[in-house]
Amino acid sequence: MEDHEAFGTVLRRFRKQRKLAQEAFDTVSSRTYLSALERGLKNPTIDKVGQLAAVLEVHPLSLFVATYLEKDKALSLEELLRQVREEIEALDKPR
Repeated sequence: MEDHEAFGTVLRRFRKQRKLAQEAFDTVSSRTYLSALERGLKNPTIDKVGQLAAVLEVHPLSLFVATYLEKDKALSLEELLRQVREEIEALDKPR
């Protein structure tokens, strides 16, 4: 599964879980564009991910984390968050 397909699946799941119609995103996106995102036909910009997350009332990182968990079903949330934590903490350490 490609990244954009996994993102679309996750976006649709968050939207449906929150009982939002595609029209609820009309302040940040057209229904046509949202539909294309959910079908994995388009790739959103980072700015657009932030706008979509705001409508969903989730942190943008939640969309990304869920996307990578969707893409790799063998990966656990705990493993992914541990890896992210270690990589971010290492940013402040000299190599």
